[in-house]
Amino acid sequence: MTTTEETQSILIHLRDLERKSEVRHMHTESYFLNEEEQAAAAREFKESALIHYEGGYPDALKKKVIFLEEEEDDFSDIVCIAAKADQRFRTIGHRDILGALMNLQIDRHSFGDFWIDENYVYIYTSGQMAKFLCDQLRRIASLNVSFEPIEARPVQQFHYRDFEEVIASERADAMVAALAHVSRSQAKEMIRQGLVQIDHVPLVRADELCNNNVTISIRGSGRFKYLGICRTTRKDRIVAAFRQSV
Repeated sequence: MTTTEETQSILIHLRDLERKSEVRHMHTESYFLNEEEQAAAAREFKESALIHYEGGYPDALKKKVIFLEEEEDDFSDIVCIAAKADQRFRTIGHRDILGALMNLQIDRHSFGDFWIDENYVYIYTSGQMAKFLCDQLRRIASLNVSFEPIEARPVQQFHYRDFEEVIASERADAMVAALAHVSRSQAKEMIRQGLVQIDHVPLVRADELCNNNVTISIRGSGRFKYLGICRTTRKDRIVAAFRQSV
């Protein structure tokens, strides 16, 4: 999870970019931000005609904040690079791709979403970083790869499981207790320790009520979307529906 110091650093970075865009009459862009960082940024820099959050394709997880010169400006330097990965003898996954990127000693903010689908690895990044990765990223785990920019904008397909849990109420601590399979007192302690986020923002109050479609992130347990109340039991207990990425 992003620390307070990291959040402040991001906001300072964005303020500088906004000022530069206004003074120099040019578009400016941030590095890639994860969902938590985007939530922090959005509290001060709401998306508008001159402020875009762009990740290369709809619903991208990691996005840049782009400050446009004028409303008609559609600037974005985000590109997608792709490489064929023959997995007949060795299967690779997300961690393998991340490890290969980290071995190049580049910052995580320099690339966006990446995944493997139907024997192709896709990575979203900036135009400048794309050139570097195409030159230097030649191996993922034990597989030889060769990346090149593509014009298409592939979309990552997410897989979910829907399930139900019996909860005492729609209070945050009751939700955390049910999802993490701990007691209410343990759930409150997890919240106090900063281990829980609601819509990518650290949860402060254990008695906060959760609305439909909020995202509940619990360190060590996963990320869940609260879909709403399904029904009540004969003992007036609430049966709630949730969705989790798998």
